[in-house]
Amino acid sequence: MTRKQRRMTIIGGSLAVLALAAALVLNALRDSIVFFSTPTMVAEKHVEPGKRFRLGGLVQPGSLQRGDNLAVTFEVADGNAKLPVAFKGILPDLFREGQGVVAEGALDANGVFKADTVLAKHDETYMPKDVADALKKQGHWKDDYGAQASGAATPAATTAQGNPQGAVR
Repeated sequence: MTRKQRRMTIIGGSLAVLALAAALVLNALRDSIVFFSTPTMVAEKHVEPGKRFRLGGLVQPGSLQRGDNLAVTFEVADGNAKLPVAFKGILPDLFREGQGVVAEGALDANGVFKADTVLAKHDETYMPKDVADALKKQGHWKDDYGAQASGAATPAATTAQGNPQGAVR
């Protein structure tokens, strides 16, 4: 074997090992990624029971029911579809009916979303981009969301680039 052939063999072997390592890392990360979905997306995709994902939408007014031992049930809707949610634990202080929520968990065999984490939005001006896009697509977007965001920031509460502190863009 000549020097050139040996060098090409080493480079080819190194690339194969690197590709195998990248494939193993991506395969391991695929199991830990949690995707965001709205109730309409869950209904359209026919998500199988037990698959973890994040559910986002608005808590339906009148749907909140408190049970024993911190058990809570409520419905999350996006305007087109509703999905019942069951959670056992302490809800965030900002959680209330009519407000946006993101819950993480999985569907059970009965179609109830069993949440193990519930996050309440502070303000609709800083909602996740996916939620804002879903609300715009379904016609539930309020035009004053952007006006509230620009009017709420004072010069003392902005970064050097002019963005409000804490804003996720």
